[in-house]
Amino acid sequence: MPADLPLSHDVSLAAFNTFRIPARARRYVRVTDPGHLAAVAADPALAALPRLVLGGGSNLLIAHDEVEALVLHMALAGKEIVGTTDDAVLVRARAGENWHAFVEWTLAQGLGGLENMALIPGTVGASPIQNIGAYGAEVKDCFHALTVFDFADGTTRTMDAAACRFGYRDSVFKHPEGASLVVLDVTFALPRAWTPNLRYAELAQAVQGIAVPTPRQVADAVIAIRRRKLPDPAEIGNAGSFFKNPVVPREHCVRLLDTWPDLVHHAQPDGSEKLAAGWLIDRCGWKGRNLGRAGVYPKQALVLVNNGGATGAEILALARAIQDDVEARFGVRLEPEPVLV
Repeated sequence: MPADLPLSHDVSLAAFNTFRIPARARRYVRVTDPGHLAAVAADPALAALPRLVLGGGSNLLIAHDEVEALVLHMALAGKEIVGTTDDAVLVRARAGENWHAFVEWTLAQGLGGLENMALIPGTVGASPIQNIGAYGAEVKDCFHALTVFDFADGTTRTMDAAACRFGYRDSVFKHPEGASLVVLDVTFALPRAWTPNLRYAELAQAVQGIAVPTPRQVADAVIAIRRRKLPDPAEIGNAGSFFKNPVVPREHCVRLLDTWPDLVHHAQPDGSEKLAAGWLIDRCGWKGRNLGRAGVYPKQALVLVNNGGATGAEILALARAIQDDVEARFGVRLEPEPVLV
Protein backbone atom coordinates (compact mmCIF):
# COMPACT_ATOMS: atom_id res chain seq x y z
CA MET A 1 0.00 0.00 0.00
CA PRO A 2 1.36 3.49 -0.84
CA ALA A 3 2.61 5.27 2.26
CA ASP A 4 0.73 8.49 1.43
CA LEU A 5 -2.68 6.85 0.96
CA PRO A 6 -4.93 7.94 3.90
CA LEU A 7 -6.39 4.49 4.62
CA SER A 8 -8.21 4.11 7.95
CA HIS A 9 -9.84 1.09 9.57
CA ASP A 10 -13.07 0.59 11.56
CA VAL A 11 -14.47 4.07 10.87
CA SER A 12 -17.97 5.06 11.97
CA LEU A 13 -20.17 6.21 9.07
CA ALA A 14 -22.91 7.65 11.29
CA ALA A 15 -21.88 11.22 10.46
CA PHE A 16 -21.47 10.42 6.76
CA ASN A 17 -25.02 9.28 5.92
CA THR A 18 -28.12 11.43 6.41
CA PHE A 19 -30.16 8.52 7.79
CA ARG A 20 -27.62 8.56 10.64
CA ILE A 21 -27.26 4.77 10.48
CA PRO A 22 -24.47 3.78 12.94
CA ALA A 23 -22.64 1.46 10.56
CA ARG A 24 -18.86 1.09 10.44
CA ALA A 25 -16.49 0.86 7.50
CA ARG A 26 -13.80 -1.81 7.72
CA ARG A 27 -11.64 0.26 5.35
CA TYR A 28 -12.06 3.97 4.65
CA VAL A 29 -10.21 6.49 2.45
CA ARG A 30 -10.98 10.20 2.55
CA VAL A 31 -10.26 11.23 -1.05
CA THR A 32 -8.91 14.78 -1.16
CA ASP A 33 -6.77 14.26 -4.28
CA PRO A 34 -7.46 12.24 -7.46
CA GLY A 35 -4.11 10.59 -6.83
CA HIS A 36 -5.69 8.70 -3.95
CA LEU A 37 -7.92 6.87 -6.42
CA ALA A 38 -4.95 6.09 -8.65
CA ALA A 39 -3.10 4.73 -5.60
CA VAL A 40 -6.02 2.45 -4.75
CA ALA A 41 -6.18 1.22 -8.35
CA ALA A 42 -2.44 0.51 -8.32
CA ASP A 43 -2.57 -1.54 -5.13
CA PRO A 44 -3.55 -5.16 -5.96
CA ALA A 45 -5.12 -5.87 -2.56
CA LEU A 46 -7.21 -2.67 -2.47
CA ALA A 47 -8.12 -2.79 -6.16
CA ALA A 48 -9.59 -6.27 -5.67
CA LEU A 49 -12.05 -5.06 -3.01
CA PRO A 50 -15.61 -3.99 -3.80
CA ARG A 51 -15.95 -0.20 -3.58
CA LEU A 52 -18.49 2.16 -2.05
CA VAL A 53 -18.05 5.70 -3.37
CA LEU A 54 -19.50 8.02 -0.75
CA GLY A 55 -20.45 11.65 -1.25
CA GLY A 56 -22.76 13.36 1.24
CA GLY A 57 -24.49 10.10 2.11
CA SER A 58 -27.88 11.67 1.33
CA ASN A 59 -28.92 9.04 -1.20
CA LEU A 60 -27.78 6.00 0.73
CA LEU A 61 -29.29 3.37 3.00
CA ILE A 62 -26.74 1.22 4.84
CA ALA A 63 -28.62 -1.95 5.77
CA HIS A 64 -25.76 -3.70 7.58
CA ASP A 65 -23.82 -2.95 10.75
CA GLU A 66 -20.50 -3.22 8.93
CA VAL A 67 -19.58 -2.18 5.40
CA GLU A 68 -17.24 -4.72 3.83
CA ALA A 69 -16.52 -2.61 0.75
CA LEU A 70 -13.66 -0.13 0.60
CA VAL A 71 -15.31 3.22 1.33
CA LEU A 72 -13.98 6.04 -0.87
CA HIS A 73 -15.29 9.25 0.69
CA MET A 74 -15.08 11.95 -1.98
CA ALA A 75 -13.83 15.19 -0.41
CA LEU A 76 -12.37 16.94 -3.47
CA ALA A 77 -12.92 20.69 -2.98
CA GLY A 78 -12.98 23.72 -5.25
CA LYS A 79 -15.28 25.67 -7.59
CA GLU A 80 -14.67 28.28 -10.28
CA ILE A 81 -15.91 29.93 -13.45
CA VAL A 82 -13.95 28.24 -16.23
CA GLY A 83 -15.18 29.88 -19.42
CA THR A 84 -18.06 31.06 -21.55
CA THR A 85 -19.92 30.15 -24.70
CA ASP A 86 -22.19 32.31 -26.83
CA ASP A 87 -25.16 31.57 -24.59
CA ALA A 88 -23.77 30.27 -21.29
CA VAL A 89 -21.25 30.70 -18.49
CA LEU A 90 -19.32 27.54 -17.63
CA VAL A 91 -18.83 26.80 -13.93
CA ARG A 92 -17.00 23.81 -12.49
CA ALA A 93 -17.11 22.28 -9.02
CA ARG A 94 -15.17 19.33 -7.68
CA ALA A 95 -16.97 16.25 -6.47
CA GLY A 96 -16.78 16.87 -2.73
CA GLU A 97 -18.39 20.30 -2.81
CA ASN A 98 -21.72 20.56 -0.99
CA TRP A 99 -24.47 20.84 -3.61
CA HIS A 100 -26.55 23.55 -1.91
CA ALA A 101 -23.46 25.61 -1.11
CA PHE A 102 -22.49 25.38 -4.78
CA VAL A 103 -25.97 26.53 -5.86
CA GLU A 104 -25.67 29.47 -3.45
CA TRP A 105 -22.25 30.30 -4.88
CA THR A 106 -23.60 30.39 -8.45
CA LEU A 107 -26.36 32.74 -7.32
CA ALA A 108 -23.77 34.98 -5.66
CA GLN A 109 -22.01 35.18 -9.04
CA GLY A 110 -25.27 36.44 -10.55
CA LEU A 111 -25.87 33.17 -12.40
CA GLY A 112 -29.21 31.39 -12.68
CA GLY A 113 -30.03 27.87 -13.78
CA LEU A 114 -29.68 25.77 -10.64
CA GLU A 115 -32.03 27.69 -8.31
CA ASN A 116 -34.91 25.18 -8.56
CA MET A 117 -32.59 22.58 -7.05
CA ALA A 118 -31.57 24.66 -4.03
CA LEU A 119 -31.36 22.88 -0.67
CA ILE A 120 -31.13 19.39 -2.15
CA PRO A 121 -28.75 17.56 0.20
CA GLY A 122 -25.60 15.86 -1.06
CA THR A 123 -22.51 16.70 -3.07
CA VAL A 124 -21.82 17.98 -6.57
CA GLY A 125 -20.17 14.69 -7.54
CA ALA A 126 -23.32 12.74 -6.74
CA SER A 127 -25.64 15.13 -8.59
CA PRO A 128 -25.19 13.70 -12.12
CA ILE A 129 -25.21 10.10 -10.89
CA GLN A 130 -28.79 10.48 -9.67
CA ASN A 131 -29.58 13.23 -12.18
CA ILE A 132 -31.05 15.06 -9.21
CA GLY A 133 -34.01 17.30 -9.77
CA ALA A 134 -36.76 19.32 -8.15
CA TYR A 135 -39.58 21.66 -9.15
CA GLY A 136 -39.33 21.01 -12.87
CA ALA A 137 -35.53 21.13 -13.20
CA GLU A 138 -32.89 18.40 -13.42
CA VAL A 139 -29.10 18.41 -13.47
CA LYS A 140 -29.10 17.39 -17.14
CA ASP A 141 -30.80 20.68 -18.06
CA CYS A 142 -27.66 22.71 -17.30
CA PHE A 143 -25.06 19.97 -17.59
CA HIS A 144 -22.00 20.56 -19.77
CA ALA A 145 -19.43 17.84 -18.95
CA LEU A 146 -17.77 15.94 -16.13
CA THR A 147 -14.45 14.29 -15.39
CA VAL A 148 -14.18 10.71 -14.17
CA PHE A 149 -11.50 8.37 -12.92
CA ASP A 150 -11.95 4.90 -14.40
CA PHE A 151 -10.90 2.02 -12.15
CA ALA A 152 -11.10 -0.32 -15.14
CA ASP A 153 -7.94 1.10 -16.72
CA GLY A 154 -6.66 3.74 -14.28
CA THR A 155 -7.32 6.64 -16.68
CA THR A 156 -9.03 10.00 -16.29
CA ARG A 157 -11.36 11.30 -19.00
CA THR A 158 -14.14 13.76 -19.78
CA MET A 159 -17.73 12.72 -20.49
CA ASP A 160 -20.46 14.76 -22.17
CA ALA A 161 -24.21 14.49 -21.60
CA ALA A 162 -24.70 11.80 -24.23
CA ALA A 163 -22.05 9.61 -22.60
CA CYS A 164 -23.71 10.07 -19.20
CA ARG A 165 -27.05 8.74 -20.55
CA PHE A 166 -29.24 10.78 -18.26
CA GLY A 167 -32.75 9.62 -17.45
CA TYR A 168 -35.29 10.18 -14.71
CA ARG A 169 -33.17 9.88 -11.53
CA ASP A 170 -30.80 7.80 -13.63
CA SER A 171 -27.49 7.82 -15.49
CA VAL A 172 -24.86 5.43 -16.82
CA PHE A 173 -23.20 5.52 -13.39
CA LYS A 174 -26.07 3.52 -11.89
CA HIS A 175 -25.59 0.66 -14.37
CA PRO A 176 -22.94 -2.08 -14.66
CA GLU A 177 -21.12 -0.33 -17.51
CA GLY A 178 -20.57 2.70 -15.28
CA ALA A 179 -19.59 0.85 -12.12
CA SER A 180 -15.87 1.51 -12.55
CA LEU A 181 -16.32 5.29 -12.94
CA VAL A 182 -15.83 7.83 -10.14
CA VAL A 183 -16.86 11.45 -10.73
CA LEU A 184 -14.07 13.95 -9.99
CA ASP A 185 -15.72 17.23 -11.04
CA VAL A 186 -18.76 18.54 -12.89
CA THR A 187 -19.06 21.52 -15.25
CA PHE A 188 -22.38 23.27 -15.77
CA ALA A 189 -23.45 25.64 -18.54
CA LEU A 190 -25.57 28.33 -16.88
CA PRO A 191 -27.63 30.40 -19.32
CA ARG A 192 -26.82 34.03 -20.04
CA ALA A 193 -30.44 34.65 -21.08
CA TRP A 194 -32.04 33.24 -17.93
CA THR A 195 -35.79 32.87 -17.53
CA PRO A 196 -37.52 31.47 -14.43
CA ASN A 197 -38.69 27.87 -14.52
CA LEU A 198 -42.10 28.07 -12.84
CA ARG A 199 -43.73 24.97 -14.31
CA TYR A 200 -44.60 23.66 -10.86
CA ALA A 201 -47.78 25.38 -9.67
CA GLU A 202 -46.63 25.51 -6.04
CA LEU A 203 -43.48 27.38 -7.01
CA ALA A 204 -45.31 29.71 -9.39
CA GLN A 205 -47.76 30.57 -6.63
CA ALA A 206 -44.90 31.29 -4.20
CA VAL A 207 -43.54 34.06 -6.46
CA GLN A 208 -46.82 35.27 -7.99
CA GLY A 209 -46.54 38.68 -6.33
CA ILE A 210 -43.22 39.36 -8.08
CA ALA A 211 -43.52 40.70 -11.62
CA VAL A 212 -40.15 39.39 -12.82
CA PRO A 213 -38.58 37.09 -10.21
CA THR A 214 -34.80 36.83 -10.06
CA PRO A 215 -32.86 33.56 -9.64
CA ARG A 216 -32.30 34.55 -6.00
CA GLN A 217 -36.02 35.02 -5.40
CA VAL A 218 -36.86 31.70 -7.04
CA ALA A 219 -34.22 29.98 -4.91
CA ASP A 220 -35.62 31.57 -1.75
CA ALA A 221 -39.09 30.33 -2.65
CA VAL A 222 -37.79 26.80 -3.27
CA ILE A 223 -35.90 26.83 0.03
CA ALA A 224 -39.00 27.97 1.91
CA ILE A 225 -41.15 25.26 0.34
CA ARG A 226 -38.62 22.52 1.03
CA ARG A 227 -38.17 23.60 4.65
CA ARG A 228 -41.91 23.63 5.14
CA LYS A 229 -42.45 20.16 3.67
CA LEU A 230 -39.28 18.17 4.33
CA PRO A 231 -37.38 17.31 7.53
CA ASP A 232 -33.88 18.64 8.08
CA PRO A 233 -31.47 15.64 8.05
CA ALA A 234 -29.49 17.35 10.81
CA GLU A 235 -32.54 16.99 13.07
CA ILE A 236 -34.33 13.87 11.77
CA GLY A 237 -32.41 11.17 9.93
CA ASN A 238 -33.71 10.80 6.37
CA ALA A 239 -32.64 10.59 2.74
CA GLY A 240 -35.25 12.87 1.24
CA SER A 241 -37.70 11.29 -1.19
CA PHE A 242 -37.25 7.56 -0.72
CA PHE A 243 -39.21 6.34 -3.73
CA LYS A 244 -39.23 7.33 -7.39
CA ASN A 245 -42.49 8.41 -8.98
CA PRO A 246 -43.50 5.32 -10.98
CA VAL A 247 -44.16 5.53 -14.70
CA VAL A 248 -46.94 3.23 -15.97
CA PRO A 249 -48.64 2.59 -19.33
CA ARG A 250 -51.54 4.90 -20.10
CA GLU A 251 -53.95 1.94 -19.94
CA HIS A 252 -52.91 1.13 -16.39
CA CYS A 253 -53.46 4.73 -15.35
CA VAL A 254 -56.94 4.76 -16.92
CA ARG A 255 -57.90 1.63 -14.97
CA LEU A 256 -56.72 3.21 -11.73
CA LEU A 257 -58.68 6.41 -12.47
CA ASP A 258 -61.87 4.36 -12.69
CA THR A 259 -61.49 3.55 -8.99
CA TRP A 260 -59.52 6.57 -7.78
CA PRO A 261 -60.57 9.60 -9.87
CA ASP A 262 -58.36 11.88 -7.75
CA LEU A 263 -55.23 9.91 -8.66
CA VAL A 264 -52.32 12.31 -9.20
CA HIS A 265 -50.77 11.61 -12.59
CA HIS A 266 -48.79 13.42 -15.27
CA ALA A 267 -48.76 12.53 -18.96
CA GLN A 268 -45.31 11.77 -20.40
CA PRO A 269 -44.11 12.54 -23.95
CA ASP A 270 -44.12 8.84 -24.88
CA GLY A 271 -47.76 8.40 -23.88
CA SER A 272 -47.07 6.82 -20.51
CA GLU A 273 -48.16 8.33 -17.19
CA LYS A 274 -46.06 9.27 -14.18
CA LEU A 275 -47.87 8.66 -10.90
CA ALA A 276 -47.21 10.50 -7.64
CA ALA A 277 -45.60 7.95 -5.32
CA GLY A 278 -46.44 10.08 -2.29
CA TRP A 279 -50.13 10.00 -3.18
CA LEU A 280 -50.05 6.20 -3.53
CA ILE A 281 -48.31 5.78 -0.16
CA ASP A 282 -50.70 8.20 1.53
CA ARG A 283 -53.73 6.32 0.18
CA CYS A 284 -52.33 3.13 1.67
CA GLY A 285 -52.39 4.79 5.08
CA TRP A 286 -48.65 5.00 5.68
CA LYS A 287 -48.24 8.76 6.06
CA GLY A 288 -47.25 9.46 9.66
CA ARG A 289 -47.07 5.76 10.60
CA ASN A 290 -44.13 4.07 12.32
CA LEU A 291 -42.73 0.58 12.11
CA GLY A 292 -40.47 0.20 15.09
CA ARG A 293 -38.00 3.09 15.19
CA ALA A 294 -38.51 3.87 11.50
CA GLY A 295 -41.40 5.90 10.19
CA VAL A 296 -43.03 7.88 7.39
CA TYR A 297 -42.77 11.64 7.81
CA PRO A 298 -46.18 13.11 8.75
CA LYS A 299 -45.84 16.02 6.31
CA GLN A 300 -44.58 14.07 3.28
CA ALA A 301 -45.36 10.42 2.57
CA LEU A 302 -42.34 10.06 0.27
CA VAL A 303 -39.90 10.59 3.14
CA LEU A 304 -38.88 7.74 5.45
CA VAL A 305 -37.30 8.82 8.72
CA ASN A 306 -35.12 7.49 11.49
CA ASN A 307 -37.05 8.43 14.62
CA GLY A 308 -34.00 7.69 16.73
CA GLY A 309 -31.75 4.67 16.91
CA ALA A 310 -33.20 2.89 13.88
CA THR A 311 -30.96 0.45 12.05
CA GLY A 312 -30.70 0.25 8.30
CA ALA A 313 -32.55 -3.06 8.46
CA GLU A 314 -35.50 -1.34 10.17
CA ILE A 315 -35.66 1.37 7.50
CA LEU A 316 -35.49 -1.32 4.83
CA ALA A 317 -38.28 -3.35 6.47
CA LEU A 318 -40.51 -0.25 6.46
CA ALA A 319 -39.71 0.44 2.80
CA ARG A 320 -40.59 -3.12 1.80
CA ALA A 321 -43.85 -3.05 3.73
CA ILE A 322 -44.83 0.13 1.86
CA GLN A 323 -43.84 -1.40 -1.47
CA ASP A 324 -45.95 -4.47 -0.78
CA ASP A 325 -49.02 -2.43 0.20
CA VAL A 326 -48.80 -0.12 -2.82
CA GLU A 327 -48.32 -3.05 -5.18
CA ALA A 328 -51.26 -4.95 -3.68
CA ARG A 329 -53.61 -1.97 -3.99
CA PHE A 330 -52.46 -0.26 -7.19
CA GLY A 331 -50.49 -2.91 -9.09
CA VAL A 332 -47.39 -0.70 -9.03
CA ARG A 333 -44.05 -1.69 -7.46
CA LEU A 334 -42.33 1.42 -6.12
CA GLU A 335 -38.60 1.70 -6.76
CA PRO A 336 -36.37 3.17 -4.05
CA GLU A 337 -34.19 6.16 -4.90
CA PRO A 338 -31.38 5.59 -2.36
CA VAL A 339 -28.54 3.17 -3.02
CA LEU A 340 -28.86 0.12 -0.78
CA VAL A 341 -25.61 -1.11 0.80
